[in-house]
Amino acid sequence: MDFRSPSFVRLERSSSFEQKYPRNIRVVFGRVLESFQRGVARVKSLKTKQISTRSVGDWPKKESGRNREVFDPQDQFLQTWNKIFVLSCVISVAVDPLFFYIPVMKDKLKDGDKCLDLDNQLAIFASVIRSAIDAFYAIHILFKFHTAIFLPACRGFGRGGLIKDRMAIAKRYLFTGHLIIDILSILPLPQVVVFVITPKLKTKVPLVIKEMLKFVIFSQYVPRLWRIYPLYVEVTRTSGILTETAWAGAAYNLFLYMLASHEWCKDDHDGCQESFYCGIRHKISFGTQISQACPFIKPDEIKNLTSFNFGIFIDVLRSGVVESRDFPKKFSYCFWWGLRSLSSFGQNLSTSTYVWEIAFAVFIAISGLVLFSLLIGNMQKYLESTTVKVEEMRVRRTDAEQWMSQRMLPDNLRERVRRYEQYKWQETRGVEEENLIRNLPKDLRRDIKRHLCLDLLMGVPMFKKMDQQLWDPLVDRLKPVLYTDKSYIVREGDPVDEMLFIIRGNLATTTTNGGRTGFFNSADLNAGDFCGEELLTWALDPQTSAPKFPTSTRTVEAKTEVEAFALMAEDLKTVASQFRKLRSKELRHNFRFFSQQWKTWAACFIQSAWRRHCKRKLEKELRESENRLQDALANEAGTSASLGATIYASRFAANVLRTLKRKRAAARTTRAPQRVLQLMPQKPTDPDFTA
Repeated sequence: MDFRSPSFVRLERSSSFEQKYPRNIRVVFGRVLESFQRGVARVKSLKTKQISTRSVGDWPKKESGRNREVFDPQDQFLQTWNKIFVLSCVISVAVDPLFFYIPVMKDKLKDGDKCLDLDNQLAIFASVIRSAIDAFYAIHILFKFHTAIFLPACRGFGRGGLIKDRMAIAKRYLFTGHLIIDILSILPLPQVVVFVITPKLKTKVPLVIKEMLKFVIFSQYVPRLWRIYPLYVEVTRTSGILTETAWAGAAYNLFLYMLASHEWCKDDHDGCQESFYCGIRHKISFGTQISQACPFIKPDEIKNLTSFNFGIFIDVLRSGVVESRDFPKKFSYCFWWGLRSLSSFGQNLSTSTYVWEIAFAVFIAISGLVLFSLLIGNMQKYLESTTVKVEEMRVRRTDAEQWMSQRMLPDNLRERVRRYEQYKWQETRGVEEENLIRNLPKDLRRDIKRHLCLDLLMGVPMFKKMDQQLWDPLVDRLKPVLYTDKSYIVREGDPVDEMLFIIRGNLATTTTNGGRTGFFNSADLNAGDFCGEELLTWALDPQTSAPKFPTSTRTVEAKTEVEAFALMAEDLKTVASQFRKLRSKELRHNFRFFSQQWKTWAACFIQSAWRRHCKRKLEKELRESENRLQDALANEAGTSASLGATIYASRFAANVLRTLKRKRAAARTTRAPQRVLQLMPQKPTDPDFTA
């Protein structure tokens, strides 16, 4: 080669390599080609056999040993494994370019020559990482041979037929071509080049290693990239999502964009040094050849066409990373170079007039534009999913404010509406729990409601004594409700249309016995309590009808934020129609014992009886003291005549007073029962448990 002619510096290849070393490379790639051809021949021989299929309903209970280890494609373990394998495929694509950092430029100590050498430590590190990732490919291939496949003809609503026979699965895996792609992806060709071919050729032509690494990495890059998209589609089809959180999805898309910058960095080769073969001795040293053919001149200082223009690689040569063996330094610089080139759409690249260099810069600009658009779109999609509920809440608040302004509501009502919306958002985060549960299957909905509400129902003694078959209908009809503090659930005298089972919060229940003066009763309700028991009596009465709800005997007010489950009147009526068939004497006692109505009536009845007892006791004591006084006076009657006259006069006066007292007492007794009846609350009616 004539190194004095600068026109052949960039693309010239020495013919000595083709003449002297074609045999070694031909042997290696010939063996690979023969193995590939034998595999293709075996695949073609299997096409003549028919694939046996079996429907899901036709699977035997006791399967043969060959079918015993076949996995369901919708199994949770396989879905998790597919996600892990997709991430391993992405990491493998990021690891392969590390082999491009193995060739380095080396300065010889004797004559100042520059020679292309290999970084052995980096070669070992990259090979170990590559082998570890290839193990995931091997495990995935084994799983593919043990995973049942859906038949396209059987796909419909629900789950159709599956191929469960392992031999049929293997044939299907071969026919689709995925096995060939997986095998091509897992072949340890870079490791073979570094650890098998390198020791034989390093002393003669080390630049061959660089060219072989290029060919091997590029040839395996295509099948590795080809497998990522089908796997991603399969994962999203079976499990619906790749990542559980939106931030993880955004980070995944950002990693793919940064992976592309790492990928393009591998093309950052060292310009005209391709033409120098370090193993061949020339009369002129390589240092002199580089100085003459490729003088290091800045692009702005080039004055004639004979000077070599390094173009986009001028910064790399100036940084010295080509000769450096410091891998973190080299990797960081090259990674930043690729990321900057993609992010700026190639605007930072100053190319020479070399056609392929310009084409490479154009490709970087177009790729950067496409990848940046995909990155922005995907990250926006994932990040918006985290704020979609917040945006819905903001729109709902705006609509509520506009409506309240239009209707000119007072400030206190507006504040109550805002407080309720805020509390509802804090408790549910925009999730409509009732709609979510309603769309689930019946058995799953029943189990969820049992978990959430059964303990609350068991807190009501009436429901606890019911037949267990009636628990599920009751639980299924419970609906979640929320109340803010100082809000009235029901007022005294209003119709009762629901029973409340409190989950969290405190309530105050009061009664004035219909607004009568001198009567007041209050009690507190906490988590686990219930209110609205008037509805239970109404529901158990076969004579009642839906429009005529019972009136509330108490006022129930929320003292704090309250979360509860509500049982509507119609639902309770439906279930109670079956509940009346039960006959238990204990139910009457339980209902009276735990009912607020019966508690209030019993307390008032006891107070009235106690007052009557105290009054009778006082009258008895007065009567006894008066009799003792009269007896004492009668014993002293014989002392004097005047004293006897006095005693008779006192007795006459006492009789007159007693007669007046009796008349007054008779008048009072006629009015007292009326007053007591007015103060006493009305006696509650018992439910008809024996109907």
